[in-house]
Amino acid sequence: MKNNIYSIKGTKDILPDDSIKWRFIENKVHKIMKNWGFGQIRTPVFEKTQLFKRSVGEETDIVSKQMYSFKDQSDNDLTLRPELTAPVMRAYIQHNMERHYGSLNKLYYIDSLYRQERPQAGRLREFSQFGAEAIGSENPEQDLEIIFLVLNIFKDLGLDNLNILINSVGSIKSRENYKKDLIKFFQPHKKKLSEISKKRLEANPLRILDSKIPEEIEILKNAPDIFDYLSKNDKEHFDYILSTMKSCNIKFSRDPKLVRGLDYYSRTTFEIVSSDVGAQSAICGGGRYDSLVEKLGGKPTPAVGFAAGIDRILIALSKKEISQKTSERSIQIICFEDIFNYKILNKILQLRKSGIIVYFDTLRRSIKAQMREANKNKVSHVIIIGSHEMENNKAQIKDLNSSMQVEIDFDEINNYFQK
Repeated sequence: MKNNIYSIKGTKDILPDDSIKWRFIENKVHKIMKNWGFGQIRTPVFEKTQLFKRSVGEETDIVSKQMYSFKDQSDNDLTLRPELTAPVMRAYIQHNMERHYGSLNKLYYIDSLYRQERPQAGRLREFSQFGAEAIGSENPEQDLEIIFLVLNIFKDLGLDNLNILINSVGSIKSRENYKKDLIKFFQPHKKKLSEISKKRLEANPLRILDSKIPEEIEILKNAPDIFDYLSKNDKEHFDYILSTMKSCNIKFSRDPKLVRGLDYYSRTTFEIVSSDVGAQSAICGGGRYDSLVEKLGGKPTPAVGFAAGIDRILIALSKKEISQKTSERSIQIICFEDIFNYKILNKILQLRKSGIIVYFDTLRRSIKAQMREANKNKVSHVIIIGSHEMENNKAQIKDLNSSMQVEIDFDEINNYFQK
């Protein structure tokens, strides 16, 4: 027995019975991502170390403590990927995806990642995530689609007892004044800070807000609120998200200390926590990172996304199983005059829940451009909604195969497509 070789600490084998549970999650993710118009991307398991230093931040725990980095035989500095947003952005730039795939790229992944953390339930050194990145839209409806996407997946998986935490860390300009006041706030408490937090005070004081040390958490209770430093545009962006979530009856809590563990976030940040997981209660995290593509050498491009931990979801799921009907029907929502609102979003959610593939535009493009997108997506029907339709609770439905167009009551859209 002494000569046996066992799995490395912090890793685990997924045996056939467990693989059934993994496939249950993966199949749900693949289907819902397809329905929402996201395409799968796969990136190499290792990347140049500089990619993560430049994107995640050298003072973050991930880069400073947790990465598996090494030199290959050609003396290249390489790292097993500790997260997937940076590799996806690298691929987006390298393959000029805006040119080849259009001005809005919606991508998703299911893959393994590696961090040298202290192993415990829901926290392994090799772990798996699924996630999505929407690259190209700076508008808040894209943030909303990402949030509603992950909520839809969790609901379809049967997850309960979830709490959404959300915050805005503002744009780069908004954060500068906040950082200055945050440094001033911490100066009288500097002796009480850990060595890591003292380094963060110099490099990026916002990272201290993410501290899990009890003494520092107590100090943070009186720290200034970043919301007071947001620009008018940042506040309008955040208010639009919150008001729409309220209108859609989505419960959430604003957490002014939520900055996430990565330096590239801007504006929206969010986490979804589950009381069914235990100490490692966060099963999903995400937000906006409008400067990341530029930071990695591309042109300025807004983006927003999320990542969810499959290992933790399996803990939360317990013995639950859900079935879902399939459908290949696809439609495109076309909105006139920036008319998009929570009522239309709710209709999209209903149609997608029924198994219909639904596309809609978050770039606020012209009707002509939206029709081109509908043809590109090869949808069978388009639903056209303008101010006249909203005022009269109507919708125009056009069959792209026959070119026939009918006007129906907005509330009858679901029934129309169930024929």
